[in-house]
Amino acid sequence: MRVVVTAQGTELDSLTSPVFGRCPAFVLVDTETLQYEGWANPSAAAGGGAGIQAAQFVLDKGAQAVLSHNVGPNAFAVLQAAGVEVYQIDGGTVRQAVEAFAAAKLPRLDDPNASAHRGIGVMGAGQRDPGSGPRPM
Repeated sequence: MRVVVTAQGTELDSLTSPVFGRCPAFVLVDTETLQYEGWANPSAAAGGGAGIQAAQFVLDKGAQAVLSHNVGPNAFAVLQAAGVEVYQIDGGTVRQAVEAFAAAKLPRLDDPNASAHRGIGVMGAGQRDPGSGPRPM
């Protein structure tokens, strides 16, 4: 099976990302061979609609399942309409997420687990959306 993992980088040993639509990168992994391809997320800095754009991007790349910490309602609806299941991960690397998925240790999401616009300003560790305002102290 070909799964997409939301990540901080484009390698198997990259850390996973806490958001879907504005994650820094996606890694598509074949769960049987661990062969993979990684891409920077083209919608990470989108002004709006990042979740929908990201969902369409991973569908275009051939994802059969998505592994992510949080997925908002718009992205979830696009993935669900395409028959792509979403599984929740909790930290670690892309490799660890795929191994947990292959061992059937990840919970499947039946509903989105993040509110709309959750990823704005939470693009990834150390990254912020320039339009998200000042950093809280």
